[in-house]
Amino acid sequence: MIRPELAEKLRPWAETGAALAATAFGLWVFSLGGWILWPIGAAIAGASALWALDARRRMRFRHDTLGPGMVELDEGAIRYLSPNRLLGGEIALRELAEIRLMRLNGRRHWRLKSSDGQALLIPVDAAGAEYLAGAFSTLPGIEMGRLASALAPDAPTIQTVWTRPARARLT
Repeated sequence: MIRPELAEKLRPWAETGAALAATAFGLWVFSLGGWILWPIGAAIAGASALWALDARRRMRFRHDTLGPGMVELDEGAIRYLSPNRLLGGEIALRELAEIRLMRLNGRRHWRLKSSDGQALLIPVDAAGAEYLAGAFSTLPGIEMGRLASALAPDAPTIQTVWTRPARARLT
């Protein structure tokens, strides 16, 4: 029923649309009134509104897989498999110290730096790179809104989007 070109354009918005539909359902339940339906409707609307916000932010991580290589997440580690054996690598999330988004040769890359100084460059449009949003969301003190806004087309060329907070040390 829907033209294939239109369906292709709307596909990235499917999760956000479902969340907004659930929000509308929650507001409808809330509008029915009563001591029982008000809190149920408010809970449904609130939870689905947060779902819609999260889905919208994760949309920026989805790109056409035009970049070289593939990203895997496994056992708390980010692994980038590159066609060039010099560029691939793995970094554990617990060892991650800094995340930068930078533009190199016209292509945007995540630069993940470990606490011992090693860096891993991952193209934003590599296969599986959309799963980095879930991995990054587990990091302490990260602002997902800041991370999503860094992916905007008009964002600066190089920007640090997260650094690990200093750990308290006993003296």
